Amino acid sequence: MDGTLNFSDLIKKKYLEELGGLGNLSINVGRILLALLLALALGFLIYYVYKKTFQGVVYSRSFNFSLVLTAMVTALVILPITSNLTLSLGMVGALSIVRFRAAIKEPLDIGYMFWAISVGITTGAGFYTLSIVGTLIIAVVVIAFSYIRGNNAEVYLLVLNYESEIQSDVEDMLKNLPGKRLKTKTVVKGSIEATWEVRVKNGDTSFVQKIAELDGVSNATLVSYNGDS
Repeated sequence: MDGTLNFSDLIKKKYLEELGGLGNLSINVGRILLALLLALALGFLIYYVYKKTFQGVVYSRSFNFSLVLTAMVTALVILPITSNLTLSLGMVGALSIVRFRAAIKEPLDIGYMFWAISVGITTGAGFYTLSIVGTLIIAVVVIAFSYIRGNNAEVYLLVLNYESEIQSDVEDMLKNLPGKRLKTKTVVKGSIEATWEVRVKNGDTSFVQKIAELDGVSNATLVSYNGDS
């Protein structure tokens, strides 16, 4: 019984010593600059990877930049937490009441947001090697999977206006397009307006002309949007 109690006390003592060490890291100008600059550099790496591997239709520069900002702000929040254990408990309680209502349109964006937060936490806590190595490994994995999924194809919106009688002909023209996905479809008095998400490889848009030449097609428009306008 005494041995068990002593072992338990030893574990508690070791745990408190580790917490005490974590909560007594000094904050100075050098550490602040190092943490924020490293978070900025790794945040821009995330920014670059997100931009180059984005596979949706509407690319948001504001969301991408928010990843850089999230990494830096998180690092700034973690800095005082690692310097004062009592303050850290209070900040955790204060942050627990924060609620974010921004809608995440792409499921993969959630992973990027957690990536940026992780960079901020590790740099703010002083785990610089972990932050750098971990970010580089994740970047390699994301880029590799993006090419496996065919990221070399550009994403467009194909807007078609045609008579409902040629629905099957239009579908036959579209069946060979890679990654096609119906986004919207409106039927009004025998006419149809449909928007498709399609992927175009090597800039080959000749299929648009072929669709436009079908009898019954009044309009065929290919739209690309990358967030620059």
